[in-house]
Amino acid sequence: MIMFFYNLVIYFYGFLIKLASFNNIKAKQWVKGRKKWRKQLQLQLSIHSDKPKVWIHCASYGEFEQGKPVIEAIKKQKPDHVIILSFFSPSGYEAFKFWNGAEVVCYLPLDTKKNARDFLKIIKPNKVFFIKYEFWINILIELKKQHISTYLISGVFKTNHPFFKWYGSIFRKSLLSFDQLFIQDVNSGNLLNKINILNYTVSGDSRFDRVIEIKNNFKSILFFDEFCSKHKIIVAGSTWPKDEELLINSFKALNEPDMKLILVPHELNQSRVSNLQVLLQKNNLKYQFYNQKKLNINYNVLIVDTIGLLSKLYYYADLAYIGGGFNSGIHNCLEAAVYFKPILFCGNNFNKYNEALDLINLNAAYNVNSITDVNKIVKKLLYDKTYLDKIKQNLKFYFDQNSGATEKVMSRIKW
Repeated sequence: MIMFFYNLVIYFYGFLIKLASFNNIKAKQWVKGRKKWRKQLQLQLSIHSDKPKVWIHCASYGEFEQGKPVIEAIKKQKPDHVIILSFFSPSGYEAFKFWNGAEVVCYLPLDTKKNARDFLKIIKPNKVFFIKYEFWINILIELKKQHISTYLISGVFKTNHPFFKWYGSIFRKSLLSFDQLFIQDVNSGNLLNKINILNYTVSGDSRFDRVIEIKNNFKSILFFDEFCSKHKIIVAGSTWPKDEELLINSFKALNEPDMKLILVPHELNQSRVSNLQVLLQKNNLKYQFYNQKKLNINYNVLIVDTIGLLSKLYYYADLAYIGGGFNSGIHNCLEAAVYFKPILFCGNNFNKYNEALDLINLNAAYNVNSITDVNKIVKKLLYDKTYLDKIKQNLKFYFDQNSGATEKVMSRIKW
């Protein structure tokens, strides 16, 4: 009965996405990307028919960043294997559809029984990896039925997940489809123990390896070198309108002549641009857009209107603000923390992120929700050198302790 309702929900979800695609860009991409997916996938794989294949699935952009170290490790260890990389969300697919680390990049079809059978019949994977979340029941059942080795990478389990609810029997059963669940923390393991799921290994979070790699490969960008110069820099990453309103009002109230603000909105469309401009003009702040490529070092606000730069921009920060706390959840704190920079985020949606809680416990991150509190903590985090040195020491120890998840995962996979 529960499986019947699950399938009903899947079909209804597909219907809603198609309905939304008439006036929503992401929904339109979601639908368009899956048109004639069988034919497209067969065509992409036609030149790789005789090679062993590894399928890696990521929900979106963030999960790809988390899984990338493992994908690269697989490619290095098994260079003859074909990498098939799938995404559920357009934001992941559109960003990485031309990534040369995979032979095939595609959308994951809707999780119906027929789609699951057809997808696996076409790609014929020898090994399958799901990154962090994503438990598509029909696909997992089919993988188990076909005895295909399946792994979860950097999984996190919380009490509010369906596995631990009265209606979660099919979700609990789906966990038995995995040969091994590589999980981030002991708390997740304790929860799995309670539902008698024992096929797990606490291996840590592969995002640590990813952000360390980005830091080690950092190359300065002249535009930002010149804009930042010797100023105190706040880099605000993946911001939403409420973040921007609070930050800009706070920045104006601080009125520090040696301070500059770099805003990297989560997404920018014409209405977002217009609203940002109104807010900045209302506060009499001089601003410029990165894509204009006309640097004015006297302007104290820079809006980065392109993707792919944020993880590098945190290098320039004296203080990092992580957006999303007023919405569905804060974005990746580790991208900033790896540079040993203090972190600030607002809103209440941060408790489900282990790294955010860790950083708060290390006094390296702060959650505040008013202009007065923001200004107070900003001054401390920018100008108290003794305090900043302590934060750097704590963060260095934190990353030393948590790196190496990729190596732990690779050592447990049987090829």
